[in-house]
Amino acid sequence: MEIWINPACSKCRGAMDLLDAEGAEYTVRRYLEDVPSADEIRDVLDRLGLEPWDITRTQEAEAKELGVGEWPREAGSRERWITALCAHPKLIQRPIITAQDGSAVVARTDEAVRDALAR
Repeated sequence: MEIWINPACSKCRGAMDLLDAEGAEYTVRRYLEDVPSADEIRDVLDRLGLEPWDITRTQEAEAKELGVGEWPREAGSRERWITALCAHPKLIQRPIITAQDGSAVVARTDEAVRDALAR
């Protein structure tokens, strides 16, 4: 199990606190420092069953500067979104937990973290 975090994020700290309380074994990935590649983002999207625009923090200042809120949300634009997430990892929703069964969850709630633990 791996969790992608921004240490400054309260949701990330809360998710790790819950993982610790449950005695879970996991690896921490500080994705702002250890930026995921395009292939890793594609893999996580597949595991999540989501598209890149679904995990993009569109209210971030960087997102507004890039104008991502206006980008098409369609298959033909998928790579543009993935490229933006690689270039601007702060735009990636957090925390993301990759579960043992090959799936993943955006773990912004205790329920989502418990879901990942149950997989």
